[in-house]
Amino acid sequence: MSALPCPSLAEALIQARTLGVERLDAQLLLAHVLRCSRGWLIAHDDAVLAPEQAEAWAQMVQQRAEGVPLAYLTGRHEFHGLDLDVTSAVLDPRPDTETLVDWALELLASHPHPTPQVVDLGTGSGAIALALRCRSAAHTVVWAVDVSPAALDVARSNGERLGLPVHWLQGSWFEPLIDQRFDMIVSNPPYIAEGDPHLPALRHEPLLALTSGADGLDAIRHIVEQAPDHLLPAGWLLLEHGHDQGPAVAGLLQTRGFRHITHRHDLAGHCRCTGACFAV
Repeated sequence: MSALPCPSLAEALIQARTLGVERLDAQLLLAHVLRCSRGWLIAHDDAVLAPEQAEAWAQMVQQRAEGVPLAYLTGRHEFHGLDLDVTSAVLDPRPDTETLVDWALELLASHPHPTPQVVDLGTGSGAIALALRCRSAAHTVVWAVDVSPAALDVARSNGERLGLPVHWLQGSWFEPLIDQRFDMIVSNPPYIAEGDPHLPALRHEPLLALTSGADGLDAIRHIVEQAPDHLLPAGWLLLEHGHDQGPAVAGLLQTRGFRHITHRHDLAGHCRCTGACFAV
């Protein structure tokens, strides 16, 4: 029996649509397979895939239809203008997290200390830490912690490739930071409740980086409780959280003695980050 003919680029995109894959994702995936730009795809949609390209495309578009993040298939994701390597060992960086980075950069821009010390807890791919190191003043010192050795390998590799020096440490939250204090602590910790009905849609991402107890706040509780022991005077703690968790996080901060509790909203208008200053 003869093999099926290889599809043209236009036919490949139609195939993706029938599988429920969004057009932009399909174009980016096809451009990855062909090692070309989206612009070239659009201008040459009558070009025919080579057999090996057609096979790779068929496998990848099926995986995307099954919910595998695009970044895991291409191995790359842009975050705050940085081209990051991404694997299934880390979360696929979300645009919402850029809200946290932007807020941290605003505070660092007016920081009185000549060499502010910042730590990113649960760094994953290193997205937050590397964005802060890249976009803040050259004298900012950035540390990053993750409990997963595999995730830390990804982060460290990203830092080396981008030429951005960060102090990478393996351990759980503040565990490897004994007696260290910082001007700022930032974190995008796991904050999804263990029984959340949206978890099946995230099944391809590391569960450890997604869920945190029955209400999703266990990691945030731990960070808020321990943070004052690792903050310099007037240091800030900035946390990303779920769209409906802002009041609960603010309550935790207030109970622990933080002041100037503030929220930041993402591009969709959701309360995405909560932060506060700790002043004795």
